[in-house]
Amino acid sequence: MRIFYVPLCALVLLSGCKKKENPKDSTFVVAFGSCNMSQEPNPFWDDILAENPDVWIWGGDIVYADTDDVERLRTIYAMQDTVAGYAALKAEVPIIGTWDDHDFGVNDGGSDFAIKAESQQVFLDFMNVPSDSPRRNQEGVYTSHNYETPAGKVKVLILDTRYFRSQLVKDDDPDRRYKPNTANDATVLGETQWKWLQTELKNSDADFHLIMSSIQFLSREHGFETWGNFPNEVEKLENMIVDSKAKAVIILSGDRHISEFSKKTLSGMAYPLIDFTSSGLTHSYFSFSGEPNRYRVGEVISCKSYGTITLDLRNREVDFRIMGDNGVVLQELKQTY
Repeated sequence: MRIFYVPLCALVLLSGCKKKENPKDSTFVVAFGSCNMSQEPNPFWDDILAENPDVWIWGGDIVYADTDDVERLRTIYAMQDTVAGYAALKAEVPIIGTWDDHDFGVNDGGSDFAIKAESQQVFLDFMNVPSDSPRRNQEGVYTSHNYETPAGKVKVLILDTRYFRSQLVKDDDPDRRYKPNTANDATVLGETQWKWLQTELKNSDADFHLIMSSIQFLSREHGFETWGNFPNEVEKLENMIVDSKAKAVIILSGDRHISEFSKKTLSGMAYPLIDFTSSGLTHSYFSFSGEPNRYRVGEVISCKSYGTITLDLRNREVDFRIMGDNGVVLQELKQTY
């Protein structure tokens, strides 16, 4: 495993960037990102299209609506479709993904959001989910997508960390927003989604599994939103991944307006669990001055960025890249599975 990074978002072009020449070969390229405002300049859509990805995954906060007005929510989503660069990507590349709080409708929102059912339908409309899809009748936007190459299979598991999520517990510490909710019934995914995820992992014959969680999983110490606010759920997902024996499980996340790699060794698993956070596309945490993350690999990237994951199914190698404008590689992580 090697790590390459450019500190402080320096605009230095790293040579040797692998481009995908043939979508039928042994590689599968994923691009993803989060935290996007259609009214703000987005310098990345042309770069993302140039990567020739097999799929684009929204990691949440597709738009910033923060409203319980359904028609206003619909209008704000519609603005994103008018962005020329995004429209060009959408015309060439499959678009999948999940929501987070601001496109869900309320900052740090969860199961008690009054119009979550109506918001779900607007989200599915934006994602062009057919009117007769089972997703139209289920609670929550979670789903799975399966892809096959001549060299192997890729499964993308899209989680919904909003619809069912229990109450966050405010922290009295002025430097922290939330503290862990240790109640036995506190949940991130809800009972039905948990059962679905267990089945998807346990019964899968895919060679790689990408789990899209809008919020960070491994980075848990910063006091903002994270799976770490629900420690019982963290343990549950780690155990589920190990017990499922699913091959090459990787977590993708967003939300934080920073990008970073986190890695943890789980007992009973032959490879490390990596959580690749990519955020944000149009605005980022430029004033970031540091925060604890015992699982961090490399440095935090606090300028605008998006993520790419190149899966080499023949050699079981993955190239993770945090990308800046004009093909700049801000940080890179390689892992063999």
